[in-house]
Amino acid sequence: MNSDFPSRRKSRQVLIRHRDNIVRIGGDAPIVVQSMTNTDTADIDTTVRQVCTLADTGSELVRVTVNTPAAAKAVPHIRERLDQAGCMVPLVGDFHYNGHKLLADEPACAEALSKLRINPGNVGQGEKRDNHFAQLVDMALRFGKPVRIGVNWGSLDQQVLARLLDTNQQRPMPLPLPRVMQEALVASALESAQAAETLGLSAERIVLSCKVSEVQELIAVYRALAQRGDYALHLGLTEAGIGSKGIVASAAALAVLLQEGIGDTIRVSITPEPDVARAEEVRVAQEILQTMGLRAFTPMVTSCPGCGRTTSTFFQQLAARIQHYLREAMPVWRVQYPGVEHMRVAVMGCVVNGPGESKMANIGISLPGTDETPAAPVYVDGEKVATLRGERIAERFQAMIEDYVRQHYGNAGSEAKNEAKEFPR
Repeated sequence: MNSDFPSRRKSRQVLIRHRDNIVRIGGDAPIVVQSMTNTDTADIDTTVRQVCTLADTGSELVRVTVNTPAAAKAVPHIRERLDQAGCMVPLVGDFHYNGHKLLADEPACAEALSKLRINPGNVGQGEKRDNHFAQLVDMALRFGKPVRIGVNWGSLDQQVLARLLDTNQQRPMPLPLPRVMQEALVASALESAQAAETLGLSAERIVLSCKVSEVQELIAVYRALAQRGDYALHLGLTEAGIGSKGIVASAAALAVLLQEGIGDTIRVSITPEPDVARAEEVRVAQEILQTMGLRAFTPMVTSCPGCGRTTSTFFQQLAARIQHYLREAMPVWRVQYPGVEHMRVAVMGCVVNGPGESKMANIGISLPGTDETPAAPVYVDGEKVATLRGERIAERFQAMIEDYVRQHYGNAGSEAKNEAKEFPR
């Protein structure tokens, strides 16, 4: 974490366990990235594959839908298959409407999960609501599971909203409806958390979330939630949208809150574009945290946007190739080369900023722009070590990155340096 970053709000720490894998949420723990499958949980093979992909990409918790008896029956088998594959990521069960019944009928489901997620707006009405909520908390207590109480804008507890609307009407100057709805979200989360504590669930086993789909509302709701309690908080702009809209909206909302020290775990809920992997939401969440200096997940590539000096597209192709290569290598590198996620790589397109940016990176290349000499100097830790020419610049630069990683993060130690080379045309 960047030492210059503002201090985080102090929250209670929640431990999410699966065997020896313990994920800490809150307190002084790093902000956790999580995601959710979009498979039919009853389809064990497909769900296992997607969970493994999300975990390999870097999701530290993976949530699965548990909405039918078949899904509840499948969860223990999914957990078993994941363990056999060496994928020890904790699973979170997502329950709406019938969670109390599913867990009562399939206790092995509760046992296999590492955390339960319940929505107080979807557990029933009146006395049934209280009973169903108590049953869910009882299952969490019985199996020693933490709980996320997740309030959503689209499924808000109508009893809480009605009560606050009545109170608002009695004010001399009633508040606007959006303000009342924001207060209803916060009140629903906090009142449900307090009810869970009354039932015996400690605050150290409760995570809260209040998700909406508009940036400014999310910021307002979480500011209020942070001021009025010390529960661990899960951030996410729900139904953020597809493509760049969903990415930009999520980044805008989460960045403001994270900058204020609010938030202990995040999910980026973007609609996957056709033929785009579900794991994209994990990468976006990681990039938000890494670009803000909060965590490091994979080596970052600095690359220029291009201008009239860079009429060739080669620097764009190389930047894309190197970024893809680094991401694909990380599942192995994360184990073999501790610290490699902090490495910085530069791929620049002309002489204006190319050498300077390359020198500031751990390893960088400055490609020739329009009318420049057809040579590409490479810099390692601020020193020029090679000049690449010819048709195999991309392969040679990638090989130099591999050498740098082995020498600086492997057994050879951090003191090793690449020797300067001049590659012939």
